[in-house]
Amino acid sequence: MATGTTTVGFEEQLWQAADKLRSNMDAAEYKHVVLGLIFLKYVSDSFTEKYNTLKAEGYGDEEDRDEYLADNIFWVPKEARWETIKAHATNPDIGEVIDAAMESIEKENDSLKGVLTKNFSRQELDKTRLGELVTLFTNIDVGTSAAQEKDVLGRVYEYFLGKFASAEGKLGGEFYTPSCVVRTLVEMIEPFDGQIYDPCCGSGGMFCQSARFVKEHQGNVRDISIFGQESNPTTWKLAKMNLAIRGLEANLGAHNADTFHDDLHKTLKANYILANPPFNISDWGGERLQDDIRWKYGMPPVGNANFAWLQHMLHHLNPIGGVAGVVLANGSLSSTMMNENEIRQNMIMGDVVECIVSMPSQLFYSTPIPVSLWILRKGKCNNSMGKTLFIDARKLGHLIDRRTRELSENDIGLIADTYHKWLKQEGYQDIPGFCKSESIDYIAEKKYILTPGVYVGVGDNNDDNEPFDEKMERLSAELFSWFDQAAALEERIRQKLEAIGYGN
Repeated sequence: MATGTTTVGFEEQLWQAADKLRSNMDAAEYKHVVLGLIFLKYVSDSFTEKYNTLKAEGYGDEEDRDEYLADNIFWVPKEARWETIKAHATNPDIGEVIDAAMESIEKENDSLKGVLTKNFSRQELDKTRLGELVTLFTNIDVGTSAAQEKDVLGRVYEYFLGKFASAEGKLGGEFYTPSCVVRTLVEMIEPFDGQIYDPCCGSGGMFCQSARFVKEHQGNVRDISIFGQESNPTTWKLAKMNLAIRGLEANLGAHNADTFHDDLHKTLKANYILANPPFNISDWGGERLQDDIRWKYGMPPVGNANFAWLQHMLHHLNPIGGVAGVVLANGSLSSTMMNENEIRQNMIMGDVVECIVSMPSQLFYSTPIPVSLWILRKGKCNNSMGKTLFIDARKLGHLIDRRTRELSENDIGLIADTYHKWLKQEGYQDIPGFCKSESIDYIAEKKYILTPGVYVGVGDNNDDNEPFDEKMERLSAELFSWFDQAAALEERIRQKLEAIGYGN
């Protein structure tokens, strides 16, 4: 049986208990209540453990702020400690107490200014249920040394983010990329040290997985420098909190900002870029960026930002071996609309497209559209120069419920190992139906289409053994993908007609 990448166990039990307390509250709103409380419990746990140590050993002042900052522990004033919060759990003023706690923590810790949720006292938030949430979280340790050793908080936070993304549906995809997708990218590009950048960082999942990769390989997270940007203000705050609870220092800018029109890291040339940009956005303001320095491979169409994202990332890559892992909708692999084919051709001939992976459908909570992974590299090594590896992973993964598919650790390992064997030319071989290495010249013969299925061919095994339910779910998702692309094209045609005076 495949081993899943979604953690289950106490996280699931905790989620079920917390979700019961949601009542009729919208998931998008409840998300900030729950995640804010989890963060408050974390900083209080880690502070209290250090406080008790200082008090027991007697050689330091347990109320000396510098004792905590020296160990990279947030200073928590008395009114913000969990004991104070817990004492008010059954009182009607619990909302005001939590808001005051958040205010005081922000005031005492510069890195958290303007980040924490501070509207727990609002009238529409049921204070009885809020108090019950406080009681629920009282019974778990998330910030003690033992809990940090097991990454309890990271696991709970990531699990809750995924659950909220699922509950929110399409909008949830704006802040959350499924863990198995992120892990696949991280295992492929191996961001072990250097500068890591995500221009549309959502809740910061790419950074968290990168740090996890470094730790799993006995590296030092201080060897990576994190740079990011996020346009949505509430999502930007989530990212700041998500990184803070893991002790990761990051430059996400002093505020949320639009990457295309307010690039906060203009001079950055990153060693690694990891990103899941929003798919097929048409209102990105491309008409105001006609002569931008980033469009080395061609002016991106105003009606679709996919190739604007790709070129923005290529612009920010280190010219010596800089590598990017990007998630995009499959339409970008073969689109001939407007000048997308020309840009793709220039990127291929510029030899920056190193690997393309077709992923299974239904991996995202926000859309059934199947996606692809683009591995882009500047300064390819001799083994990959003039070539691109195609991997068709559409048949990998397993359903974890009727609408969501997940890659197992074995699936992730298969994709990453295939890529690394090809990159090093150590034990790699083409596998019909799964992977194929092709030259730029051959890709040109195929009119610069990058769809892996065009190159890998048909394998020896067909899908006759695929369970009926899974097969129908997959085919339905592929049909929805076609409808979505057709709808997007129809909308662009309508806009063009309106622009020249036709239509309603």
